[in-house]
Amino acid sequence: MNNSYKELLKQREVLEQAIASAREKELSEAVRKARELVAEFGLTVQDIFPAGRGAAKSAGKSTVNKVAPKYRDPATGQTWTGRGKAPKWIDGQDRNKFLIA
Repeated sequence: MNNSYKELLKQREVLEQAIASAREKELSEAVRKARELVAEFGLTVQDIFPAGRGAAKSAGKSTVNKVAPKYRDPATGQTWTGRGKAPKWIDGQDRNKFLIA
């Protein structure tokens, strides 16, 4: 029974690495496509992210020092700074495996 548990842990680690690798590859492709569309249509940052209600909120928070994320969920890509209440995906687990290098 211990062997199957250890084997499952190894399988999970291999799967998490495969997920991270696939995500990197797909993100790279998405960025390439986005850059291609920006170049093709001559888009600007303002075209893609227009100023509006969301921009006004962001401008008000610019004086607050943001903390860089310390942990990342390999399954979803969500991040957490390590401050405040822990999100469900990390709560009660060994946080070392979620550390961002």
